[in-house]
Amino acid sequence: MNKWGKSAAAIGLAVSILGSGWTGTASAATVKNEIKVVLDDVILPLGASPVIKNNVTMVPFRSLATALGIKVVWDSKTKSVRAEGLVNGTTRKVVLSLGKKSALVDGKAVQMIAAPLIVNQQVLIPLKFFGTQFGANVGWSKATNTISVVSPKRAMHLRAFYAMGSFSQRARIASMDSVAFGWTRINENGELTLEGVDFNWPEAAGDITPESMVLDAASQGKKPYLMVYSVDGKGELTKMLSDETLRNNAIDNIVRLAEDNKFGGVLLDFEGLGLRLDPLGQQKLINDYVRILDHKLMALNIELSLAVPPPNGAYKGYDYKTLATLADDLVLMAHDYNPKGTPDHTPEPNAKVVEAIELALKAGVPANKLILGISLWNETTTTVDDKLGLAKRYGLKGASFWRLTFYSDDIANVIDRVVEKAGE
Repeated sequence: MNKWGKSAAAIGLAVSILGSGWTGTASAATVKNEIKVVLDDVILPLGASPVIKNNVTMVPFRSLATALGIKVVWDSKTKSVRAEGLVNGTTRKVVLSLGKKSALVDGKAVQMIAAPLIVNQQVLIPLKFFGTQFGANVGWSKATNTISVVSPKRAMHLRAFYAMGSFSQRARIASMDSVAFGWTRINENGELTLEGVDFNWPEAAGDITPESMVLDAASQGKKPYLMVYSVDGKGELTKMLSDETLRNNAIDNIVRLAEDNKFGGVLLDFEGLGLRLDPLGQQKLINDYVRILDHKLMALNIELSLAVPPPNGAYKGYDYKTLATLADDLVLMAHDYNPKGTPDHTPEPNAKVVEAIELALKAGVPANKLILGISLWNETTTTVDDKLGLAKRYGLKGASFWRLTFYSDDIANVIDRVVEKAGE
């Protein structure tokens, strides 16, 4: 989790544009050890190996630009690159021409340490220039042959899961954009219940009641969600989804509970589908259920969110594309990859989280509907920003935290360094 500062050495950045008309090669020193690029503490595949030209380290830009949310267009007539991205909330426009050290930044000429060039059909520009113009913090470690890039802050939606043990952390709801209250579940009889051990409607604490907490969250502009939990461990979820009477009763009770208590949304956390039973059959069951629930909630202007297991997990009973079409957003629970017996607070492997995100996007979930679920029980203050960096890299709607109980001051400070809040 080292964060390299800006290097005084000359470091360069390549813009990778495989546009028509960009042909030819330029000589470059052979790199004995492959140069890695790390974006927000996670390796960034670039599609081509970085090179060194005249003591300037160069890397392909297309992947990096995309990961930083920068739009890049190649103009074949003028042999120039037009890049556009947000810097501190303001649009920055940069024009770079092949072979010219002078660039245009918002219409004004700015000198670079080196001119853009082509190596193996890849367009390269100076890294220091890129970092300065687009707000990225860049660095170089000669010892590890690694270029580090820390992306600028980005505004994103933050959602916390509020569980029964989170009462002492309730003030932290103000740091979120939404909060899911885990106070109800589907029981073993396939019925919605407010009673039980893990998920139940809590007792009042003096003047503070569950109902007042929901209203207070809404008054702060933090959308309150009624979370409904169920797991198919004993077939209870399949039982409810398959039985028309149980299904309709559960839906009607969820809608009534959300409307009566002024929830702005409903979040379904239906887990365990498609492990033992036919995945396609399970997908149809939950699709039909969500379609009916969504129709009834829409009539009341209540949003619908779904927490779903990752596509690279064991549960295959989820049609991500259809669910994303019906719901306002999906919370991708990209965690619990570590095998049983792994010590507590062992961070989730970044490679598996990356794979989960890419598979969800490939399945047809729009990035602006995908929220990356982060288990704070597993992550540490030195890994939470890895996951937030991945949410930024893929342009996701935001991130969620399971759960508010583990949202410490140290975790909050890390998040504040990565996520831009309104008004900043």
